Amino acid sequence: LLFSAASPNTGPCGGYLENNTGSFTSPNYPYNYHNNARCTWYIQVDRNQIIKLNFNDLWLETSSNCRYDYVAIYDGPSTSYPLLAKICDSSNLTFTSSNNSMTVHFKTDSSVAQRGFSANYFSAPNDDTWLTCSTDYMEATISKSYLYSLGFNEYDVHLNDPYCRPDITNNHVIFKMPLNTCGTIRQANNDSITYSNTIRASPSATVPPNSVITRVTNLRINIGCQMEQDTMIKIMYLTEDDIVVNEAETGKFNVRMTFYDSPSFTTPVLNTPYYVHLSQKLYVQVNLNSSDSNLVIFVDTCTTSPSYHDWTSKTYDLIKNGCVRDDTYQTYSSSSRNIARFKFNAFKFLDLNSAIYLQCRIAVCKAYDYSSRCYRGCISRQKRDLNPSAETTDVVIGPIQLKKDQKSNEDQGLQKEEIVVKETDQLNVTFVLTFMVLAVVSTILIAMVLKRHSNRQTGYAYQQL
Repeated sequence: LLFSAASPNTGPCGGYLENNTGSFTSPNYPYNYHNNARCTWYIQVDRNQIIKLNFNDLWLETSSNCRYDYVAIYDGPSTSYPLLAKICDSSNLTFTSSNNSMTVHFKTDSSVAQRGFSANYFSAPNDDTWLTCSTDYMEATISKSYLYSLGFNEYDVHLNDPYCRPDITNNHVIFKMPLNTCGTIRQANNDSITYSNTIRASPSATVPPNSVITRVTNLRINIGCQMEQDTMIKIMYLTEDDIVVNEAETGKFNVRMTFYDSPSFTTPVLNTPYYVHLSQKLYVQVNLNSSDSNLVIFVDTCTTSPSYHDWTSKTYDLIKNGCVRDDTYQTYSSSSRNIARFKFNAFKFLDLNSAIYLQCRIAVCKAYDYSSRCYRGCISRQKRDLNPSAETTDVVIGPIQLKKDQKSNEDQGLQKEEIVVKETDQLNVTFVLTFMVLAVVSTILIAMVLKRHSNRQTGYAYQQL
């Protein structure tokens, strides 16, 4: 009879892996994993790198379509991105991302635990082309060697606006495209905003001046940053006649969340952790930094947790899907569309330490697009699920640290002060009593001496001869 024992440890799992090489395992590996596990690893390597993931060992409960226990691998920084594979056996154990981030999610059901898995990953260069999206610009990089292999050079390429020229280095051609110039086009669809441009190349020197036909390949590199709420999906593909090369990258809006000390929102709180009293009013401001002034933001969900890395075990919602869940949550108006403000009262989780982290999901939409998420307010989860393209990324600040037993400490200080005062009073009374006793004794002694001296003088004066 062959069996394997399960370790009693059922602690948290998953985490953030940010080195260019690394490894991770299922909980308790090589012992049996626990039931109802939910573990997510977020892998991110250096820019312009891709990730190669390999499972050295994998033994899960097998089933058709991996219905019970499985590992899911996603091509991006969250489970909202394209699914590369969902595995529960060893038929395929190697996976490659299209960008510098990958997400691995491990899920088990309530029965039949096995040994689990052991995996490692490493980064590899993404040499030919890559794309970076930020809040202010798109940056496309093309290797010179790739252009040369297609019959072009660095001086043949240009954007929709031919006056926007690239930066040329020893090995690369780099186009930095602002979101509002250089021929960049913006399109809004439902909850997404897409910025696009095109890098074009045609060796005009090989085409006769008045020709209306050509047998020379023209190169087009279509650039797109699709921003869904606060997440950007970067799409870059090249077309050379009938040849299409797809490349994807990921990024986020530059959204910052900050505590302020009052409802005037003039002085930010710079201390970390932020020490507060229980029930103290906490003021929060969210800023979107973007060169596109025609955007608006909306606070969709705010959740609190006693742990920065665990947002499932014990959480408390202030607002969810635009619906207020906490009675102390209140929004404040702002004169700018790219600023959102709110407040809530400090609290603590029962039977846990007093540290609290705040995570908020921020929607970013085109201004005055009343069909977008930013203008729909409170909506049900069922209604949200009807829109599979709605993706979000969370912004986290904290910790908020409650001031522990401050009243008790003050009371102890008062007690100590009273003790000192009492001891001082007792010393003063003792000193006064001692002084009075000494004064009385001295007075008595002086009186006795004077009396004796007086008697002697009287004897000599009246003694009869």
